[in-house]
Amino acid sequence: MQSSLYVALSAQVALEKRLNTVANNIANINTGGYRAEEIKFETILSQAGAGTVSFASSGETYTSRRIGSVTRTDNPLDVAIQGDAWLSISTPSGLAYTRDGRMKMNEAGELQTMDGYSVLDPGGAPILLNPQDGEPTIGRDGMITQRNNQIGALGLFKIDNKSQLTRMGGSAVKPNLPATAMQDFTSVGVQQGYAEGSNVNPVLELTKMITISRTFDNAAATISETESSMMNAIRSLGPSA
Repeated sequence: MQSSLYVALSAQVALEKRLNTVANNIANINTGGYRAEEIKFETILSQAGAGTVSFASSGETYTSRRIGSVTRTDNPLDVAIQGDAWLSISTPSGLAYTRDGRMKMNEAGELQTMDGYSVLDPGGAPILLNPQDGEPTIGRDGMITQRNNQIGALGLFKIDNKSQLTRMGGSAVKPNLPATAMQDFTSVGVQQGYAEGSNVNPVLELTKMITISRTFDNAAATISETESSMMNAIRSLGPSA
């Protein structure tokens, strides 16, 4: 059995998945609040022959939770989330969470994401502003006031580190475990007039893409050499005319 052939094939499968992930990260460099995708690889051991052979798994995709870069916008409807917390939004596919704090107000005064999804308060209800009362003030704890009147609060939620995150489009994610509303704002909060960008490192991702491409070529060369070796063996060991 030519173990090297199957090891190289398993490597190519893993590398193709990694390349697609890197390409997706690069495509979302400018997506506000986007969290990069990473892959965790494990070794699969086979005892099919006399010795143990290590194969590369296809990899498990997970979402990086590194904080993205923060930019000052001076837009009163923009907030940058500080610490490990997420905004709650209502999407056509259900409840989701995002780190993209760029917001807008529709004609009815409802606070929405740039994609038009309702931004929710800690109780899960949409937030309504008064279009006639001017720019709102948003405190560190997410409390919203207009003309010194408290009108609502942004819902800041904690997503368990054990949760698996499913992408809902853009920078929104949906955890498989319930998120909990933040009550202690000592280490978390929002900063008005700022916005968080993607946490993708473009230089690092481009470097990864080059490395993956070269490694993929090396794996292809290994497969080609193994196939050539097998054909030579067949010709050498086959019956002579």
